[in-house]
Amino acid sequence: MMASISIFAASTKNPVTKWHLVWSDEFNGPDRSLPDPVKWNIETTGNGFGNEELEYYTARPENLHIEKGNLVITARKESFTGTDGVTREYTSGRINTYKKFDQQYGRFEARIKIPKGQGIWPAFWLLGSNRGEVGWPACGEIDIVENVGFEPAKVHGSLHGPKYSGENPLTGALTLPEPKRFADDFHVFAVEWGPEAIRFYVDDVLYETQTPDSIPSHKRWVFDHPFYVILNLAVGGKWPGNPDATTEFPATMLVDYVRVYRKSAGRK
Repeated sequence: MMASISIFAASTKNPVTKWHLVWSDEFNGPDRSLPDPVKWNIETTGNGFGNEELEYYTARPENLHIEKGNLVITARKESFTGTDGVTREYTSGRINTYKKFDQQYGRFEARIKIPKGQGIWPAFWLLGSNRGEVGWPACGEIDIVENVGFEPAKVHGSLHGPKYSGENPLTGALTLPEPKRFADDFHVFAVEWGPEAIRFYVDDVLYETQTPDSIPSHKRWVFDHPFYVILNLAVGGKWPGNPDATTEFPATMLVDYVRVYRKSAGRK
């Protein structure tokens, strides 16, 4: 199910006063340091994740480090061979909170400045913590924000589950008015997730709502258990396509913070 909205038409503002903070990373560590290992796992692989991605994710500061209060994820055009013997012509960074932090329901938000360029694919998303037991997409996936470089003014929010995954998720999009582009500035991307609905926001503007009624009755709503957090910057793949002569490297994704909230007592 696909919905698309211009920010001109998205007028519903979200008050954040009904939430209380339970977990965050403000990325205020020393410059050139790696993300806090108490909070984050760094993924190192070039397996393409079933998306035909072209990058090798490394744990090098060249691809992933803290600087001036931001997490800096940098995609580079360079040949790199991992310890698994896989060679890729691009490198980048990907981190997650698997077995370090997860939560069922709440508000998940991050303030991010995404990069631009054909074939560039930044994302902030959640994955079901039971993935190891039930596999994907039965574990569920909540894509809080994705952008593909050929749509510089548009971001997508999506849900993946059994028989509504891959190229057929529950999804919506928000488009900035001309001539604005998401790579021009920071934006706050968020979901508010509860048992009855998942709502998607950009800068506290609601642009998409998905509920169990969004899927046919014979399909399962799988957003009823804890999920963990992922940040990554992919290069290439089935959806964004490959970089071309117009793509500028290095491409950098800046993350000011990630914050997770629960609802305050007495709120529904």
